[in-house]
Amino acid sequence: MATAMGEHGFLLDAFVFLAAAVVVVPLAKRGGLGSVLGYLLAGVAIGPFGTAFVSDPEDVLHFSEVGVVLMLFLIGLELQPAVLWRMRKPVIGLGGAQVIVTAAAIAAVAVSLGQGWRAGLTVGMALALSSTAIALQILKEKRLLESVSGESTFAVLLFQDMAVIPMLALLPLFGTGGPDMSTALLDGMPAWLHPVVVVGVVVAIVVAGRYLLQPLFRWIAATGLREIFTAFSLFLVIGIALLMQGIGLSAALGTFLAGVVLADSSYRHELESNIEPFKGLLLGLFFISVGMSINFELLAADPAGLLGLVAGLILLKLAILVLLGRAFGLALREIIVFAFLLAQGGEFAFVLFQFAVGQGAIAADLAQRLTLVVALSMVATLLLMIVNDRLIQPRLTRAPSRRAPDVIEPEDNSVIILGYGRFGQIVGRLLRASGIGLTVLDNDPDHIDVLRRYGHKAFYGDGSRVDLLHAAGAERARLLILAIDDPSANVRTVRLTRERFPHLKILARARGRLHAFELMSAGADVIVRETFHSALRLGREALVLLGNTPAAASRKASTFEQHDTGTLAQGYEIYDDEASLIEFIRQSREELDELFRADREGIDHDSPPG
Repeated sequence: MATAMGEHGFLLDAFVFLAAAVVVVPLAKRGGLGSVLGYLLAGVAIGPFGTAFVSDPEDVLHFSEVGVVLMLFLIGLELQPAVLWRMRKPVIGLGGAQVIVTAAAIAAVAVSLGQGWRAGLTVGMALALSSTAIALQILKEKRLLESVSGESTFAVLLFQDMAVIPMLALLPLFGTGGPDMSTALLDGMPAWLHPVVVVGVVVAIVVAGRYLLQPLFRWIAATGLREIFTAFSLFLVIGIALLMQGIGLSAALGTFLAGVVLADSSYRHELESNIEPFKGLLLGLFFISVGMSINFELLAADPAGLLGLVAGLILLKLAILVLLGRAFGLALREIIVFAFLLAQGGEFAFVLFQFAVGQGAIAADLAQRLTLVVALSMVATLLLMIVNDRLIQPRLTRAPSRRAPDVIEPEDNSVIILGYGRFGQIVGRLLRASGIGLTVLDNDPDHIDVLRRYGHKAFYGDGSRVDLLHAAGAERARLLILAIDDPSANVRTVRLTRERFPHLKILARARGRLHAFELMSAGADVIVRETFHSALRLGREALVLLGNTPAAASRKASTFEQHDTGTLAQGYEIYDDEASLIEFIRQSREELDELFRADREGIDHDSPPG
C-alpha cells in the first residue's frame, strides 16, 4: 500500500510539474519574459510560497541537477577548438576582463559588508555571471546577434560559460566540506596519491574521448537502434559525472571536458540531438525547483534590503560593462545594449550557490537571499530592455542628427548607394570591382566609422534629404540604389527622388511582396526582394538533393521565377484591394500547381499562363 501511495505521489508531482510548465512558460514567452523566467514563475506558482502543490523542492532539485550536467556537456560539444581560436580575442579579452573585474569588485563589496574572503570570492564569482538564456533570447528576438553589441555579448557569455568550470572546481577549496564532498575513489589512499589520481582520471577522459569512443559509437550506431544510442549517450555523460564526483571534482567539469573532446567527432550532432530533449526537460525542471526554493518571506521581511541588493548588483555591473565597452571601442548605442543585456545575475549562479552551500563555502541563508536577488535581477533586465527600446535608443538614433552631415567630396560617380549594410555592401563590392565609381551614403554614424576603419569610402547623411542627394551628385549620376533596411524610408526616398531627380534610374531593395508593391507605386524602376533569389537558389539545390537532375531543378526554378515575377506585376494592379488580392493569390497558386503538374507529366507549355 505504501508503494502504491509513493507511486501515486510521484505521478501527481510529475503531473503538477508538467502542467505548470505547459501553462506558465508559454504565457511567459508570449509576454516577453523568456522561458527561464517562465520556469521560475511556474516554480513559484506550485511551490510552498504559491499554491503549495509541491512543498519540498530539495528532492526535485537534486534530481534536476542532471539537467545542468547535460547542459555543460552540450556547451562543450559546441566549443570546437577552431571556433574558440577564431573568437579568441573578444572571448578572452572582453569576456575574461568582464568576469575577472566583476568578480573582484563584487567580492570586495561582499568582504566590506562582513563576509569572509572565501565567501566573498564565492559570491563574486557567482554574481559575475549573466543569464545566457535571457540574453541570447533577447538578441534572437530583436535580430541583434550579428550586430556589434550582439557579437560582444555572445563573446562574454561564451567566456562565462567556460568560466563556470574552473569556478566549480575552485569552490571545494573555499569550503569547509559538506555532503557533496564525495571522494569514494580516494578513500584509503595516501594524500600524496590524490592529485595523481585526479590528473590521471582527467587525462583518461581526454584520451578515451579522443581515441576510444569513436569506434564504440560506430559499433553502437551499426545496430540501427536509435534508443540504444540515446541510452549510451546518457550513460556516458552520467558515468563521467559520477567518476568526477568520486575523485572530489565537480560533475560539470568532467562532462564539459568530455563535450570539448567530442566536439570534432563525427557523432557530435547525433549526440546533441539525442541529449537535447533530456537537457531541456531536466533543465526546465531545475529552474522550476529553483523557483520553488525562492523564499518570498525573505522579500516580505526585508524588501528594502533585498531590492537594494538588486539595484546595487545591476548598477555595479552596468558601470563595469560600460567602462569595458568603451575600452574595447564600442559605440555608445552598442555599449548600452551590451551593458543592459549582461547586467543581471545568471542561471549558473543558482548552480554555484547550491554547490557552494553543499561545500560549506557560503551559508544556506545567504544563498537563499542571493538566489532571490538573481531572480529579481533577471526580471529587471527585461524592464531595462523595455526602457532601452522605448526611451534610450530612439533618442540616440535621433541624436546623430545634431552631427552635421559629412562634406561629400564632389565626384562624377554614376551610382549613388543609400545604405551600406549587408545588402548594400554586396552591391557596392560588385560595382567597384567592375570599375564603377560609387558615392555611398549611410545615416548611421557608428556604421560609417566602422566602414572607414575597414577602408570603405562612405559619408554620413540622410539620403532622403534633397540637399544631400544634390551634394552626392544626383544631377550627374545615372543610378540610385536604395539598400536601406527600412521599408517606409525606402518608399519616401523613391517618391522624393522621382519628383526631384526624374532622370535617375531607381533600383530598390524590397523586404517582401507588399513592400515591392509600395515601391512600384512610388516609382522605382527595378525592385529586388532581398531574400527571393537566395531562397530560390536554395530551393533549386534542395530539388537536386531530392533526386532531380540539375537541369530539371533549374527548369523548375526558372518556371517558378517567371510565374512569380508575372504575378507580382499583375498583383500590383489590385494590391490596394485586399479581397481581390487574396483571391488572385489563390488563383496564382493553383496555376503554379498546374504548371508543375504538367511538367511532371511531360506536357510542353510555351509559357506560363497569366
